[in-house]
Amino acid sequence: MRCQFPNPGDTQLTQVIWIFERTDTERSNIAVFHPSYGVSYPSTSPLSGRVSFMTNPPPLYNPSIQIKDVKMTDEGRYICEYASYPSGNEQGISLLVMLAKPRNTARSVSVTASKTPVVVAHCESFGGRPAAAISWSTALNGNVSTPVMTNTQDNTVNVQSTYMLAPQAEDNGKDISCTVTHRTMSQPEVFQMKLVVEYPPVVQIRGYDNNWYKGRTSAFLICQADGNPVPTTVTWKTLSGLMPETVQVQENRLAVQNVDDTINTTFICEVRNSLGYGRDQVTIVVKEQAPPNTNAGVIVGVIFACLLVVLLIGGLTYFLISHNRRQQHGYRGTGKPTGTPYDSITRLFGSAKSSKNGTGNNGNNNTPIYRGEVGINEKSANQGMHPGGMALLETTHTHTAEDILLSREMDEVERKKFDELEEEDERYDHFTGGGPILQLRPHDDDIDDDMESQRDGSVISRTAVYV
Repeated sequence: MRCQFPNPGDTQLTQVIWIFERTDTERSNIAVFHPSYGVSYPSTSPLSGRVSFMTNPPPLYNPSIQIKDVKMTDEGRYICEYASYPSGNEQGISLLVMLAKPRNTARSVSVTASKTPVVVAHCESFGGRPAAAISWSTALNGNVSTPVMTNTQDNTVNVQSTYMLAPQAEDNGKDISCTVTHRTMSQPEVFQMKLVVEYPPVVQIRGYDNNWYKGRTSAFLICQADGNPVPTTVTWKTLSGLMPETVQVQENRLAVQNVDDTINTTFICEVRNSLGYGRDQVTIVVKEQAPPNTNAGVIVGVIFACLLVVLLIGGLTYFLISHNRRQQHGYRGTGKPTGTPYDSITRLFGSAKSSKNGTGNNGNNNTPIYRGEVGINEKSANQGMHPGGMALLETTHTHTAEDILLSREMDEVERKKFDELEEEDERYDHFTGGGPILQLRPHDDDIDDDMESQRDGSVISRTAVYV
């Protein structure tokens, strides 16, 4: 404790006394210094043997003291008082505050379910200075008791708090927490707890679905029980006192191998623990026959299958219509057919000169034609004239492997011709007339230039035909 009298001036300092004041009514001298008589430490002081001046002897203008082995009882006011002349006594006061970190504990209390509120949890703080603060956190509908504080001989404080509740069976195992806050702790101390509520068994029988009929097999009842302490005994009974022969008891499970008229009874399940017992019962009504099976599943399956078939038919129809339209449009810009394959094996033959002279086209573009290859002799023998002016051709020649290979060599040449005519093809692709159009594109050269000799002596036309 520091004490100074700076710049005394004309004031004469004659003596200094340290006084300890624990309460307003309890004062004692703990250290005295007189320049002529020296230092004195009264033996009756509560700090005797633990207090001393910083220097020995101390200067009158700075008689500071020190205390060792500080105790909680050392808390109080320390007064440094000067005896001076001519002003009289002068004093300065220092306040010593002692802090003590408490020891905190919490615990739940095992209780029995009841309608009367009882203490279900304790929370305590021991030896704190100043007193600790205690709070509770829980979803339970209970009450916190008024904290009790007691002072100890070493000037610390004990705080006790309890939580009260009318415990029910459903409260067992629920969470509750206690929080202790104190000035000496960097953060509050939290205690997590679970309530312990003991109660007799609560019993319920499950498994009966109101559909027990004669001849039914593998029917069963389950006795479900909940209690604290854990139930130890399960007993099955019937209201008549006799257990049917077709029934097997397996602890909490009652199995019926075959349902008959003897099952028309009331089954009772009793469960016990150390606090008592609980029971439940169910009355079985056996029906004469099983309920009719519903065809809901079959109907749903049939509907689903019909929808699937409709979707498949719709998709197939769309594909066929689209395919047919591509066949009617004929060749695209790629030079390959979109419908029926077209290659050098199958060609279209027509009279180029007739087209040039105007005798081969009388305005009827719907004239049928026959695909094939004919020789020169066959042409003169078999060619007839359609009323529309277009030659009707029949195929009488049987193609050989050599013919096919030679004719395929012409594919690339024809594809290139179709590529050059791509823009003009669009007009025929988008034709919207009343029927299919047969359009012959004659070469600018004579018919002889249009014909192409084959290895078998026949000739074919290289004229492109569009439909």
